[in-house]
Amino acid sequence: MELKGKHTALVKEEALRLGFDFCGISKAAFLEEEAPRLEKWLKENKHGQMSYMNNYFDKRLDPRLLVDGSKSVISLLYNYYPEKNQTTGVPKISKYAYGKDYHEVIKEKLHEFLFSLKEKIGNISGRAFVDSAPVLDKAWAAKSGLGWIGKNSNLINKQNGSFFFIAELIVDLELEYDGAIKDYCGTCTKCIDACPTNAIAEPYIVDGSKCISYLTIELKEEIPSEFAGKMDGWAFGCDVCQDVCPWNSFSKAHNQPLFSNERLLNFSEGEWDEITEETFNIIFKNSAVKRTKYKGLKRNLQFLKLH
Repeated sequence: MELKGKHTALVKEEALRLGFDFCGISKAAFLEEEAPRLEKWLKENKHGQMSYMNNYFDKRLDPRLLVDGSKSVISLLYNYYPEKNQTTGVPKISKYAYGKDYHEVIKEKLHEFLFSLKEKIGNISGRAFVDSAPVLDKAWAAKSGLGWIGKNSNLINKQNGSFFFIAELIVDLELEYDGAIKDYCGTCTKCIDACPTNAIAEPYIVDGSKCISYLTIELKEEIPSEFAGKMDGWAFGCDVCQDVCPWNSFSKAHNQPLFSNERLLNFSEGEWDEITEETFNIIFKNSAVKRTKYKGLKRNLQFLKLH
């Protein structure tokens, strides 16, 4: 028991040293509650064209199938709430994409984390995940007490709201486990009422195929005309349900310089209108916006202009 406690303290110290804001730990096991929910969501086609959500169903629900002999899921939150927003009146980009692609920034930290644990504890094995493998990261973060899943299906942290990236280390090391906390959404429905496309079908259930983030990033075809006039100016992603959430009044600005891009924040309406592929490649060189490619961004901008 003593060793377990020592290792747990070490994990939490390392998380803070590497700049993670919160760290919680869960026992690696099958996610019983999430299984029927995920199955129902997929059957009802709420994932739209995100066909990858159908893949690795078992692995999504059981980390032991991803990492042999895994015993613990270490969940981590990394703040991306910006100090400054874009110029008003221009096509909007989701806050998480303001700076360098978070995958690259956080993956590097996770590898350092794992290396450091191996150095201090000895022969342990594990894998790092940041939104790039079949891991139900929000479910694990909630299970380890880092917050609760809100009515907009985002993880909400009581101290700092929901503008966080979630990452995991799944390791074959036994640790002391944290417990889930209660849901503090109460009777609030601000996120449901504010969603421009009514994507929050009911509390805690988001119809991905109607979500502006899906329409501007995941959807590869033309945006359906039924969403004309409902895009609320978003060209990449959407923050509406987070912006209206009362818990985000507690959000504090991040201190990660890689997540800021002054050029993007000051991009004028005229510059958006005339954006060329060359400018796109310069401004979004290391950004998550590259996921939609120049063609996708132009499609989104065109749709906003026409409607």
